[in-house]
Amino acid sequence: MSSLDDFSEITRRNEPLAPYTWMKIGGAAEYFIEPRNADELAAVVECCHQQETTVRLLGGGSNLLVQNAGVTGVVLHLINDSFKKVEVNGTSIRAGSAALLSRLISSSVEAGLAGFETLAGIPGTVGGALHGNAGGRIGDIGQFVKSVEVITASGERFTRTEDELTFAYRSSSVNELAILEATFELTEEDPAEITRRMRKLWIMKKASQPLAYQSAGCIFKNPRGLSAGALIEKAGLKGTKIGEVEISERHANFFVTHPEASSDDVLELIEVTKKRVMEESGVDLELEIEIW
Repeated sequence: MSSLDDFSEITRRNEPLAPYTWMKIGGAAEYFIEPRNADELAAVVECCHQQETTVRLLGGGSNLLVQNAGVTGVVLHLINDSFKKVEVNGTSIRAGSAALLSRLISSSVEAGLAGFETLAGIPGTVGGALHGNAGGRIGDIGQFVKSVEVITASGERFTRTEDELTFAYRSSSVNELAILEATFELTEEDPAEITRRMRKLWIMKKASQPLAYQSAGCIFKNPRGLSAGALIEKAGLKGTKIGEVEISERHANFFVTHPEASSDDVLELIEVTKKRVMEESGVDLELEIEIW
């Protein structure tokens, strides 16, 4: 039976996680491991499974809140170039899970392939986007997926195809421990027209969201037929501040963190927001971010 000591070359102990998240707050990981390829990743996962060690996968950190106490067990970080490949073949694109979503979008636009321009301005990695079915009002990433290669919590690798995949609002059936890569099918179109649509969407997003500040994107999911941001604004919470965390004046579903902010401040502001929206509108807001 292998042990975590076998992976000492790629392991760091008590690694602070704040620098890896968009909020720039939170504690440390007991073990922080950066596998260099898919085989090494599978070996680490199998080891953790055998030793009954908790294992988490850290993506781009754009929708993650790490609590002040940090996390026990292993945090996997896929940073090696082997997980970041983006290849275009006709109308098909294959992308590694650690590739930035922005790179996938730009590669598709350059190739004259339409569909991903609707995702412009969404942060994070391809893997995170697939897991949470990232998207906007016009479309989401799930509608273009042909297949997804995954690793289970026991280290088993397999590929899921269209009939094994379901995507819904901010959720998907891709719930294995790690995504290795995915294949997408798009449609050919004039690159200039795709670029025009993408720029228009980006300008609209930039005007309505606090992209220049530390935040984790939308904190809450939009309830069916409603806007979480509008509900929070209706409750009079825009600009509300706890510690060094505040609800954005530009978009009420964004929490902005300032220097010296803590995870406890964010958690308290989440509870205040949920309570006030429930009192004002009778809606129980559901988190879009993940909390470790």
